[in-house]
Amino acid sequence: MEPKSDTFAPFANPNFRALWLASQTSNLGGLVQMVGAGWLMTSLAGSSAMVALVQASNTLPIMVFSLIAGALADSFDRRRILLGAQVFMFVVSVALAISAFFGLLGPWGLLGFTFAVGCGMALYNPSWQASMGDIVIRRDLSSAVTLNAMGFNLMRSVGPALGGLLVAVAGAASAFAFNAVTYLPVMVALWRWQPPARDERLPREPLRQALGAGLRYVSMSPHLLRVLARGGLFGFAASSALALLPLVARDMLDGTAVTYGLLLGFFGLGAIGGVLVNSRLRARFRNEHIVTATFLGFAAGLAILALGRHIAVSGLGLLVAGACWVLALSLFNVSVQMSTPRWVVGRALSFYQTATFGGMALGAWIWGLTAEHHSLTTALLVSAAVLLAGAFAGRWIGLAEFGALDLDPLNTFREPELRLDLRARSGPIVIMIDYLIDEADTDAFLAAIHRRRRVRIRDGARNWALLRDLENPDRWSERFHVATWNDYLRHNARRTKSDLEGYEALVALHRGPGRPVVHRLIERQTVPLHEDLVLKPLPPEIGQH
Repeated sequence: MEPKSDTFAPFANPNFRALWLASQTSNLGGLVQMVGAGWLMTSLAGSSAMVALVQASNTLPIMVFSLIAGALADSFDRRRILLGAQVFMFVVSVALAISAFFGLLGPWGLLGFTFAVGCGMALYNPSWQASMGDIVIRRDLSSAVTLNAMGFNLMRSVGPALGGLLVAVAGAASAFAFNAVTYLPVMVALWRWQPPARDERLPREPLRQALGAGLRYVSMSPHLLRVLARGGLFGFAASSALALLPLVARDMLDGTAVTYGLLLGFFGLGAIGGVLVNSRLRARFRNEHIVTATFLGFAAGLAILALGRHIAVSGLGLLVAGACWVLALSLFNVSVQMSTPRWVVGRALSFYQTATFGGMALGAWIWGLTAEHHSLTTALLVSAAVLLAGAFAGRWIGLAEFGALDLDPLNTFREPELRLDLRARSGPIVIMIDYLIDEADTDAFLAAIHRRRRVRIRDGARNWALLRDLENPDRWSERFHVATWNDYLRHNARRTKSDLEGYEALVALHRGPGRPVVHRLIERQTVPLHEDLVLKPLPPEIGQH
């Protein structure tokens, strides 16, 4: 198991400390803006669905654009991406404040601005989350993710109340202006941060190819697929609480913007409690037990919120829901980061965010329609029932433990000396590896090569096949294709230390002289009239034999 880190250990890192403090300022502004947008919509449109769409419009871009943002995070300078996203959101927030101040906003205009801010967050989030591994050591990664969640929820405990006060005293435009100002400290902190240099030995993957590599990696990683499924289900059902909270404050509690802010504050306080017990729970219980408890706890919180008619009762339900919210989402996030090597972590996080925030966006819309056509109480209770079903779904898609795999690069591959003068983009390349396997070891070999197949495809191999010699049945050949020589080099660079054990198991079963023989071939599907690849001269010491 991975050694446990003290929850506050990342604060010893000056880069993490500076970026964390600046991020909390921005989180505060974002929460203030959320209150302003949610409450403004209640006056611009009486429809429950339109109010819920404020939440959906903020999360929908994360579902739509996160995959591209994840590929960019793995391919480009993350610091520049983070700075660009912050500048974009700053400009949008200034425009939103000006439009609100001069009374130019309608319901769809407000949704357009919140959608634009969501686009900035979609670009920002994968690079920010992936940067945690660049800022802190692996042992502190879980604590860094937890501290980010704690910081956000510290701000949630005060930001909504501050937002409600600003809206009540000076109008929604003041909340939007406040948010715009809070982007400035993050831009300064990012400008000062100097991340470690990226490994640029291989050229950058084209965007389409990078997206395909990320999809292939996630699809061949059963643990990641389980995290995505549970995250999407949790986001879908739990989104009802925040999406419908303005209506709970207005219609069920007969409150004002201040009431709405206080309810969000209760949710934030509960989340802080979740952060404080997170390390102790993880030390004592398995991941799946914690996730199941969060599904059940959030369902209980929604039931209390649905049936309560006093702010103290509603606040109690939100305290429980807030604690379960941060426990679930931080565990999903850490599971993805601890189960993914650095070369693809941005894309893996983007798939996770697409599933989770996509569930939230869909849920916000569904629960808004349910509240409009039935009642708020019905919408909250039905979403609680979905969470109960999600708890029992863990029997089939439960979360595994993490921390046992060493996902650092293996770095044992050396580019072979080739006689043909290949270009980097020459291809397609065919790789064949020959094994000699005793008949008695056939079943063990097939089990080992099955695991190897998953690793090969996960890291970029195509058209993988296993061949057996009809005349010499002890001879087996593993064959796969890659598009170019660069892709072959990239395929081997992605090998992690945890993959070594599987390969060594195959080598142990090999009965031939030396290690399995590797053939590297360039494929020709038609016969050229002239070979364009030139033979390199033999080195002098070889030419003398």
